[in-house]
Amino acid sequence: MSSRAVLEVIALVPEDAVAAQAGGADRLELATDMAADGLTPPVAAFAGIRDAVDIPLRVMLRKRDGFAAGDAGALVRAVCELRAAGADEFVFGFLDEDGGPDLGCVERLLAELDGCRWTFHRAIDHAADRDALRKQLADLPGLDTYLTAGSSDGVDDGLPTLLTEAARHGEPGYTQRLMVGGGLRLDHVPRLRAAGVDAFHIGGAARPAGWTGPVSAQAVREWRTALDG
Repeated sequence: MSSRAVLEVIALVPEDAVAAQAGGADRLELATDMAADGLTPPVAAFAGIRDAVDIPLRVMLRKRDGFAAGDAGALVRAVCELRAAGADEFVFGFLDEDGGPDLGCVERLLAELDGCRWTFHRAIDHAADRDALRKQLADLPGLDTYLTAGSSDGVDDGLPTLLTEAARHGEPGYTQRLMVGGGLRLDHVPRLRAAGVDAFHIGGAARPAGWTGPVSAQAVREWRTALDG
């Protein structure tokens, strides 16, 4: 188990990013419109956050609510604009109508990413077959993380799946890092850490006033302390 777990925090604006870094975040996920569970931020928002902090940023690629890709051309254009602005890490994941990975869209994006590291996000929690999805994506370039709650209903329901997948780390389809997020609470941390999970993702948990309020450095620090403990 890593001596220091990765803590990723959702940032919407530069002030969020500064507070998250001050609290001990290792990485930020950049998004906008959390009412739609996070969409691609404008290039200007990326640039503002990039100028405000010096920790890694993963930018959400998602143009609509849900896990269908929609207009793949719009996603490709967004990638090109963000790459031109300096973005080099991303978050995305799309399912086809049968609940499998939308490989056509994913491969179009990978052609533009040119080896950039990326996270397959919580679309995995809505897949028809998690194991099959992992094995289909296993050899895609740059994929180094799955962001998952283990269930579409959150970590409470998904904990058994998360523990099982953590135990399979290193098997074919399970070489990527398991990053837990989605209804994650501090009381989940000890069991997940004991199972070898070394990456955690928080959004609302970093915002005591909810999504209408800013990220709190103190709230992030509480998570940092729990993970380091």
